[in-house]
Amino acid sequence: MLRFATKEDLPAILDIYNDAIINTTAVYTYEAQTLENRLRWFEAKANNNEPIWVYESANKTIGFATYGSFRDWPAYQYTIEHSIYVAKAYRGNGIAQALLSELIKDTKDKGYKTIVAGIDATNDNSIHLHRKFNFTYSGTITDVGYKFNKWLDLAFYQLDLTK
Repeated sequence: MLRFATKEDLPAILDIYNDAIINTTAVYTYEAQTLENRLRWFEAKANNNEPIWVYESANKTIGFATYGSFRDWPAYQYTIEHSIYVAKAYRGNGIAQALLSELIKDTKDKGYKTIVAGIDATNDNSIHLHRKFNFTYSGTITDVGYKFNKWLDLAFYQLDLTK
């Protein structure tokens, strides 16, 4: 089931996000977040009218998605950047696809023009998902991040919501 996140989802969201931080290159940061960090994030999203969806199965939050401003300057007001995370045990089951589909519908309804995805260039599953939804490759910034004792490349994909 897809629904909007509540504060009660924050421990599960925290677990999913921290797994991505600690074990993957999906997030270019090193330190696990705290529940207090996620609460501030949740409140900032609410204050900015930026939705957070969760995917729930058997009363357990197993994935989440959100979006926010691509850049804070006024000329970028019609472009957003999104994030999707799924608990490791549930990846490959269409959860990210369901979350991305809902996110695209919402952004179209709100009149945005472009969705940007910044994806670690080795994350073939995420790249495949975005291509499935007609995101187009826009370029790669090489050696932009450093994690797990190696340099990382960040690939950008975008979806034109008016097409």
